[in-house]
Amino acid sequence: MLKKLVFSLVLLTFPAYVFCWGFFGHRSINRMAVYTLPTELMVFYKDNIEFVTSHAVDPDMRRYVVKEEAARHYIDIDHYGENPFDEVPREWDDAVEKFTEDTLQSYGIVPWYVEVMYRRLIYAFRNKDYAYALKVSADLGHYIADAHVPLHTTENYNGQLTNQKGIHGFWESRLPELYAEDFDFFTGKAKFIDSPLNHIWDAVEASSGAVDSVLLFERELTKTYPSDKKYAFDQRGNSTIKTYSRDFSLEYHLSMNGMVERRMRSSIITIGSLWYSAWVEAGKPDFKAGFNPVDLEKFEEERKELEAQRSVNPILGREHDD
Repeated sequence: MLKKLVFSLVLLTFPAYVFCWGFFGHRSINRMAVYTLPTELMVFYKDNIEFVTSHAVDPDMRRYVVKEEAARHYIDIDHYGENPFDEVPREWDDAVEKFTEDTLQSYGIVPWYVEVMYRRLIYAFRNKDYAYALKVSADLGHYIADAHVPLHTTENYNGQLTNQKGIHGFWESRLPELYAEDFDFFTGKAKFIDSPLNHIWDAVEASSGAVDSVLLFERELTKTYPSDKKYAFDQRGNSTIKTYSRDFSLEYHLSMNGMVERRMRSSIITIGSLWYSAWVEAGKPDFKAGFNPVDLEKFEEERKELEAQRSVNPILGREHDD
């Protein structure tokens, strides 16, 4: 009952049209990560929970403005052969030496970019730039969550290579929309992580290991459904959209035995743990002095500009929500 009450409060903060991992998912994951933090750190983040929640989607909006942004959200690890985790060095410099930076950028850099953002968060805490720390925290949460999505780890990211186009949005949008209210997002307390880079690589490896199931279960289920039963039409605001039917969605969700919930839970605890670890590495700075909420206003203005650009620009890089 308690988890449903808390989650319902989360839902009330978002308009109906943002039900997707990219918006609803990222926002709710960042929001729930706040509750994993130890008391001293939680007070700071909870006082600014609306900021880290709403700005969780900024990286997706930057994809309409910054060409280099797209590669920060994924890694097509299967491009690197049958045993990619043996082939791809975890350290950036080693990977560049082996494959070149152009190649890495072409197939995604999410684990390395998580480390970049983690180092920025340490820097912000050390310099007591708490407004910037909140901005980086929101961004860091987004990239960590993306690393936990199986279809962010494969060249077949939207089923386009197996006649399953649309599965990306189905997995990370439709299923959370329908079932997240029943997910258990209380994951325990954040812990210090000795090696954030290795930790996020482990998350990527777990995501990659789930790709075959994500694709196989949908493909096998599709064989048992005529098209008029697989899809349905839903009303979203003033629009009617074609989407996966509730019956098909439920069978697919049950076939994966809680996979979406597990990946969201893992995202939440990892985000909280990296926020906490960065604060510890920065020397546990005191938030009682040096922070003025007015300092956040510049980031609100930046977000308004991103929203304006998103409304008129095409997305740069791959698009996977069709």
